[in-house]
Amino acid sequence: MIKSRSITLKGRAASIKWQTPALAVLFLFLSSAFPAWATLGGDLASVQSDQSHLRGNLRTTTTASYTVHEIQSASGTMVREYVSPQGKVFAIGWQGPWPPDMRQLLGSYFDQYVQAAKAQNTARVGRGSLRIEQPGLVVHMGGHIHSFVGRAYVPGMLPSGVRAEDIQ
Repeated sequence: MIKSRSITLKGRAASIKWQTPALAVLFLFLSSAFPAWATLGGDLASVQSDQSHLRGNLRTTTTASYTVHEIQSASGTMVREYVSPQGKVFAIGWQGPWPPDMRQLLGSYFDQYVQAAKAQNTARVGRGSLRIEQPGLVVHMGGHIHSFVGRAYVPGMLPSGVRAEDIQ
């Protein structure tokens, strides 16, 4: 037998009572409604979700050291996801009229990116490109309205023989 507990959420207008199992079902429904993106450090399996979410065309190129999954979105932004032979996304590159969703692309590295970007913004004058170069994360981005370009990678995840310049 499942015990049900009431949780009361009080707002300005009225009180609403929800049953705990109903909240759990709602949470599971909402969390499964959003696509999983291939994020930096993530798995290859989510590349097709990216293609679907971006409503774009996928083109795959394989080299001896990695595979590039290139997604041309309907909005015109090109996202390249670099995947190691072990199936991990070690780098991401982009270019197009709109910057990508950095939270989505960087995944667990997003907070590190935000902290480094804030520190850099207080140190630099004017507008210019962003260059974060830390042992665990490198992000280069720049551009202007309708023309953005950038790349992000984890130096420790670069496959043997892959140079930072290879990521575009």
